[in-house]
Amino acid sequence: MSTHTASSCTQSPDPAPSCRLRLNGTTGEQNLLADLITESIDIYGQDVYYIPRTLVKEDSLFTEDTMSEFNGAFLIRAYCNTIDGWEGQGDLLTKFGIRIEDKTTFVVSRRRFTEAVDDNATLIVEGRPNEGDLLWTPWASSLYQITFVEHEKPFYQLGKGYVWEMKCELFQYSHEDLDTGIVDVDEIEDEDGYTLDLVFPTGGTGNYTLGEVVTGAISGATGEVVSWNPTTRSLRLNNLTGEFKDNEAVVGATSGTSRTINVLDSYNMGEIEGAMNKYFEVKGDLILDFTETNPFGEIGDMGDKF
Repeated sequence: MSTHTASSCTQSPDPAPSCRLRLNGTTGEQNLLADLITESIDIYGQDVYYIPRTLVKEDSLFTEDTMSEFNGAFLIRAYCNTIDGWEGQGDLLTKFGIRIEDKTTFVVSRRRFTEAVDDNATLIVEGRPNEGDLLWTPWASSLYQITFVEHEKPFYQLGKGYVWEMKCELFQYSHEDLDTGIVDVDEIEDEDGYTLDLVFPTGGTGNYTLGEVVTGAISGATGEVVSWNPTTRSLRLNNLTGEFKDNEAVVGATSGTSRTINVLDSYNMGEIEGAMNKYFEVKGDLILDFTETNPFGEIGDMGDKF
């Protein structure tokens, strides 16, 4: 029992700890509030998969990495703040087609995030969700990218934070490597990513296997097998590095298959909808003569004369 009287507590310029009001709460009170918040999110939230980003070749000037990889997915319970529908501008009809700009906010328990994600994954910034990481919502079949993580809402209840609030927008795929283990997510890479079709002449042995890495024997270029048709001898690759060359063998790392390219058509992008790069290349050659040093003028094509 404290020996301080009410008058000694209020009049003392430096009251004893027993006189001070614990505005920030005790550890037990903070843990109780964390338990209640975590349980509420478990009850009213939805299952989402947290997909961390792995930097492959970061550009320190623009602070971006166009070759990012997403390997692995971690199940966590999250509460969607926008319960009456997605935020953002919705579906817009532009001159480039329909653009979907859905946005939303997900709230996760800090305790659950540590247990489900942080203790099991390598994050760029440890201890919290990272901007640039992805969230897959299986109940909406949507892939979102985290754009900002708010760490001060609610504002220090009992002197502590208990949740991470993640502001997200629909992810726009730009040829990242997706190997999350979730079929619907990984198919995005096969359907929307840049692909190269190689058609081999007769000859060669063996069949390439789906997902294996193939390497050019001369160039050292690599690619991942998306599909292989042994009847038409057509091989489709993505996740390309380097450039394959004419008349070089393409060797499968897993199957050991080796077949030789005859003439490489690097403008064949498979079945990507709207891809017209080969059309523009052919039509452009009819307008500009790229065998000239300067196809856009006369400087450099007439020696030292202008």
